[in-house]
Amino acid sequence: MKKVRVALYGHNGHQVGAQLSDIPEAELAAICCIPAGQTTFDEGGAARYDRLEQLLDRDDIDVISICSPLRGTQFHDIKDALMAGKHVYAEKPLVMEETQLNELLELAASKRLRLREMASTAYESPYDEIRELVASGMIGQVIQVSAQKSYPYADWRPQDERIDGGLLLQVGIHAVRWVEQVALQRIQAVSALQTKAGNPVSHGGLHMAASLHMRLENGGIAQASMNYLNRSGSGVWGNDQLRIFGTKGYIECLDGGRQVRIVNDEGIANIEPSPDRRLSHFHSFIMEVSGQSIALLPVETEARALRVILGARESAERQGEFIDV
Repeated sequence: MKKVRVALYGHNGHQVGAQLSDIPEAELAAICCIPAGQTTFDEGGAARYDRLEQLLDRDDIDVISICSPLRGTQFHDIKDALMAGKHVYAEKPLVMEETQLNELLELAASKRLRLREMASTAYESPYDEIRELVASGMIGQVIQVSAQKSYPYADWRPQDERIDGGLLLQVGIHAVRWVEQVALQRIQAVSALQTKAGNPVSHGGLHMAASLHMRLENGGIAQASMNYLNRSGSGVWGNDQLRIFGTKGYIECLDGGRQVRIVNDEGIANIEPSPDRRLSHFHSFIMEVSGQSIALLPVETEARALRVILGARESAERQGEFIDV
């Protein structure tokens, strides 16, 4: 079977080049706007370009993985790629406005192309196992979800949110995915507050912390905190925590995903996550493009997380007003 030919554009985010060696159905065809010497994988015979238009002119490229230099202009890069007949796998946030999201989803559908945001977290271990536990009914009806995403501050973090989307869109979207794709609860409305307090750059634009409150469609509630306040003493880059409380028990995922346990009336059971249980999100995307499998989630279901976090940004601009999503 013919391999899916992949091109990489930009390095402002989590580019997928290193994953390609583990995906026999795909091969690297071209690299664009990634400085020589900054790749951490074998480039093979991939051609190098310095303009996106050069990639779009190549008929033999099937997929473009997009990590635009400015997330604020990524909409235009994705649109150009779709118009050129390329499938697109793009860094989060996919776009910065919901109207842009709607336009791109409609365009991709009309051209029978695949468009996905890089959204692997909810389908990696241990969250894959947690979702299965929730779906099994082991903890009963989900009533409350509590999530935390905490990373260290670094001077390379952009002070201009147009570069990576800012704290809510760059980090908060993970917490929203946990609520909808791991706890399996649709969010009905969201409220958000964020602060630049603690930003070491005088008059900098980086928000250092944010909080979300969410009303769930089933009548339950959820909350999430995110920040750039993690310390090296935690022993993990991302100090992630997730708790899902149900009518029959609850699940805790602590210490950056290294500790998982389920608590019910019978006691406490530790869960040992099993790595490599399924294909990676990007590998699944390649299989979808090649027609060998269907997507992990329908595209609109996956896009829900971005819609919710865009609503959260609007709420923060309105000082925490609840926004229906």
